[in-house]
Amino acid sequence: MTDDLRAAVAAGVLGSEGAYLSLLTSIAQVARAIFGARAASIFLLDEEADELVFAAIAGEGSDRLVGARFPSSTGIAGWVLVTRQPLVLEDVSEDPRFARDVAEATGYVPRSLMAVPLLHEERVLGVLEVLDRPQRPGFTLEQADLLGLFANQAAIALDLLLAARRARAVLAEEGQNADVVAALAAALDGLESERREGALRLLAGLEEILRTK
Repeated sequence: MTDDLRAAVAAGVLGSEGAYLSLLTSIAQVARAIFGARAASIFLLDEEADELVFAAIAGEGSDRLVGARFPSSTGIAGWVLVTRQPLVLEDVSEDPRFARDVAEATGYVPRSLMAVPLLHEERVLGVLEVLDRPQRPGFTLEQADLLGLFANQAAIALDLLLAARRARAVLAEEGQNADVVAALAAALDGLESERREGALRLLAGLEEILRTK
């Protein structure tokens, strides 16, 4: 691959990654607005480091916490990640799973939260949290459906983000066919939703072939 081609394809891959990060931020912003919450956060699971990473934040902490990390088994988010079960707490101080020290380190300690795992094709990719929504009696079925909807959209966006990052990693490796994989990743943004899933599978297959050569 020539230096010019490598630079052009890399720009396309990085552009895709930026678009998916923007999409995650938009999902967090809408979730916060819909629930009238003080903040909403989307955590991405970094499997290699075994950590949860703040991938997108709306509201409190959005100016300083994106990119911050903590062990994946920590606190409410860690419990939701491991168990793959949603959780709604009206007072986190009464729950032993709440990691107050981690919350204090972020500069924001919530009183209440809703958390849901982000699942895509049986894989757990991260966690969505909605913090300090207005106090209302009970958690309604309508709220549960809304939270599930946001979780589904966030999981799709995370999966696309991870695919773009895998493509960038392949591009960084030496190999005469790396340009094929990277070009496919760069084109994902232009595909219709029903075609994107097939392209992601093809991308994963190409990456696997290249890595085993």
